[in-house]
Amino acid sequence: MAPSQVLRAGRARACGARAHQCIFAKSLNCERGESADPCGECAVCTAVDAGRFVDLLEIDAASNTGVDDVREVIENAQYAPARGRFKVYLIDEVHMLSKPAFNALLKTLEEPPPHVKFLLATTDPQKLPVTVLSRCLKFNLKRLLPDQIAGQMRHILGAENIAYEEPAIGELARGADGSLRDGLSLLDQAIAYGGGALHLDDVHAMLGSVARGQVLGVLDALAAGDGQQLMAECTRIASFSPDFGGVLDDLASVLHRIQLIQLVPGYRPEDGDSDNGSIVALAERLAAEDVQLYYQIATAGRRDLALAPDARTGFEMALLRMLAFRPLDGGEAPRGERPASASPPPRTAPTSAAAPPRAAPAAAMAERPMAATRADAVSSPSTEPAPAVAAVAPPKAAIPRDASGLPNWDALIEQAGLRGPLGQLAQNAALRERDGQTLVMALQATHMHLAVEPMVGQMEDRISQALGERIRLRFVGDQQVAGHTPAARAANAREAAQSAAEQSIEGDPLVQSLKREFGARVLPQSVKPFES
Repeated sequence: MAPSQVLRAGRARACGARAHQCIFAKSLNCERGESADPCGECAVCTAVDAGRFVDLLEIDAASNTGVDDVREVIENAQYAPARGRFKVYLIDEVHMLSKPAFNALLKTLEEPPPHVKFLLATTDPQKLPVTVLSRCLKFNLKRLLPDQIAGQMRHILGAENIAYEEPAIGELARGADGSLRDGLSLLDQAIAYGGGALHLDDVHAMLGSVARGQVLGVLDALAAGDGQQLMAECTRIASFSPDFGGVLDDLASVLHRIQLIQLVPGYRPEDGDSDNGSIVALAERLAAEDVQLYYQIATAGRRDLALAPDARTGFEMALLRMLAFRPLDGGEAPRGERPASASPPPRTAPTSAAAPPRAAPAAAMAERPMAATRADAVSSPSTEPAPAVAAVAPPKAAIPRDASGLPNWDALIEQAGLRGPLGQLAQNAALRERDGQTLVMALQATHMHLAVEPMVGQMEDRISQALGERIRLRFVGDQQVAGHTPAARAANAREAAQSAAEQSIEGDPLVQSLKREFGARVLPQSVKPFES
């Protein structure tokens, strides 16, 4: 049997609505009894596999959408099965049936003959009438993981003695996007493309993708702030005539892995990936907030490629946007005072006395004690001396103090410019006390997972700049903090504004007149408070 024939047979056995129907039909009609594990050897099971079982019927609703097609099914369903215990009907893409066809089928679904089983397969269940859904058991088929798809590919290739390169299987498994059927179709095409063998270069050419090393070269240029190197990498990638949207997807995937290394303690890339060392090195060179920025630009650039003059231009502009918008150390330069060079300087640790040196994310995790991750855990104890650092620049403006003499936490958040993940951590915390150079922060147990490195270190840097002195942060679990955090106060303010808006609408004379004369009513969810 030729390789393509083997793969097509594998697809028929392994996946698709037809395959699920075959398994279901065998389970119900196996000569050794009804079972979730049919024997696969009896006359019924072999007839089902060969497509010769007369009590197994498939209807393509995309081609047979009318009521007459459904009526034929209903009429035939009344007759007893010819060979097995049950007749099994598969209606594929059932959402394509017309409304009259659904109405005709509804009675049979409501009271099906005891010898009939229906399987309704669809990729768009939202289009099914509620009356049909309420009479069905719904099973959502999950996407397969790339490792699962790759394992099935290795099994087929090994059984057929087809030579292959391991990285090529990984590329095909990722390209399958969770579908084993699509993955085996790609495998079939790749073998034909490679003349009976599976090679990584052939897979890249067929899929329009590029090697992982090309994407890492782009990130290396971004980390160095080198515009010339970045354009050289773009030219190198363009020479493969790739799918530029797929390259941006690959870039986003690598950035995701880098961020996991930076922010999830103990995470390490999957074993066996030859690029692990390069990815770990990039995680040490790139700042965590830069990775978030690059990821957002990559995903937005993927969406906007269709709007660009051509795909390559859109791809290059996405990378140039990453280069142009990368933050500068020590804060953003004012307009008109930015460097006039074609590319920003490489990000390095500052050496002036204006700001403390900033460790790379991976190094910071080793140098700074881990923040508390449980309600009863405390990090950065007050007995630990503050690290020796350069003097911190004076604050831009004085921060108001509370009655206790502590800085006003809301004002400090604003002055420090805490946004994004840092802002989420700050907004859900409350400043409890000051112990020397350490600010003790209260945090609910449900938010303690936010207080991890390098986020704590980054927040310390920002707050130190705002206060004009070097401080440390210590997060402690405290369930009583609920209602006393900036986030809680903001939520209460929103609720009060919403309530006031609803009361104002209800008291409006025109609204009251409409309610009296026409029986109108106000929908609370339609009322929004005015925002200046």
